[in-house]
Amino acid sequence: MATPDEQSTGSFWGVPEMRIAWISLPFLAGVFIVNLIALGPSPLSFISLGLVLAVAVIIVFYAASLARSNREVKIERSELKSIIFDLEDALILYDENFKMLFFNPAAERLFGIPSGKIVGRTLSPGDAQDPERHLLTQVIFPSLAPVMTSRTEPGSYPQVVDISFETPNLELRVKTNAIADPSGKVLGFVKTIRDRTRDVAAIRSKNEFITVASHQLRTPITGIAWALETLEKDASIGEADRAIVGNALEASHQLANIVEDLLMASKIEDGRFGYKFEPIDLVDFINKVLGEIMPHARSLGLAVYFDHPKETKFPPAYADPEKLTMLLQNLLDNAVRYNVKGGSITVKIEAPDGPFLTVSVQDTGIGIPPEGLEKIFTKFYRAENALKSQTEGSGLGLYIAQNIVRAHGGKIWADSQAGRGTVFSFTLATDRKFVPGKEVPLEW
Repeated sequence: MATPDEQSTGSFWGVPEMRIAWISLPFLAGVFIVNLIALGPSPLSFISLGLVLAVAVIIVFYAASLARSNREVKIERSELKSIIFDLEDALILYDENFKMLFFNPAAERLFGIPSGKIVGRTLSPGDAQDPERHLLTQVIFPSLAPVMTSRTEPGSYPQVVDISFETPNLELRVKTNAIADPSGKVLGFVKTIRDRTRDVAAIRSKNEFITVASHQLRTPITGIAWALETLEKDASIGEADRAIVGNALEASHQLANIVEDLLMASKIEDGRFGYKFEPIDLVDFINKVLGEIMPHARSLGLAVYFDHPKETKFPPAYADPEKLTMLLQNLLDNAVRYNVKGGSITVKIEAPDGPFLTVSVQDTGIGIPPEGLEKIFTKFYRAENALKSQTEGSGLGLYIAQNIVRAHGGKIWADSQAGRGTVFSFTLATDRKFVPGKEVPLEW
């Protein structure tokens, strides 16, 4: 059997557009014959013949062009229709009055409604009370859903939200695009809905396993560390054995830190890290954190500076003190670990225009190569030169730091050159309205 394309090609000269050309040819021939009878075999007759032939060629050419264009449009429309109908994602089209215009087969399967029963119907929030349209209405009006997490800024398109249902158990990602005319007037909307129930369940199972395993590891690791600390203090063991015990104790502490990082990352991803925001005097707060790390930094020959204008009184920043401490400790720990002998660490506060303060932590260490800057906040990532300098580490510190900043409504970034040090900068809001109202799971 011939394909639609082959059929279209085979019958090209018989399509409606070309039939108009064929009909016009006898008419043009008649015009020429009438002119020939009226004028006789004269030069004007031959000029008339030339004009008739030119008109005939033009008509056939434009008819053929129109036929080809229409054929290509039909083929593209057929291909687009096949793609839309074969989509695994549900696709819904409706106008500005929420009248349903299109409902693909995937949407029929997801919502259990035949397209014939919904296309042409106008939905309203009240339809959420109807058992058949209950689920669909909450997708069209996401604010009605039991759990809705926005993944994009409000008021901009495309809008992306994650919606969770318990009955039935569904995890949906809904992407909404506006359809507008050239003047910008919204004519309707198209929604694509992806069923992510299995993917989310797998991620949650993984996180639950990490959480349980980490909790189970905590007790024996703590017990090992206590035993090693007791043994290290035992006066009866020799110096060589004491050094071995000291190394084992350090390794147990490193393992405990990795377990804690895994637990924190799991809680962050599940949206249960637990934030309690309050106004904080950043100058006093940073001074306290620096006071804790300064002895260790100085013992390694590093100078620590706090750069802030003495005459400037900064407005309080809204932050969770515990999480902000974790954030600063992560950045300062990196500045210490990856610094060079005789190097320095500088913490700086700035107040750019707008309701945010900028905090930066600068070091004079090994730096980050250009290819590493793009991945530095990625989970488990450690730059190649960092691996050579410090073999231990989970690669979770900056990932956790990034998500703490995001939860505060701020941004974090890094500027660096390999061999010349790194500057990590982040912003904190001084206006409570710029801090997210609730903690949400990370985008999976």
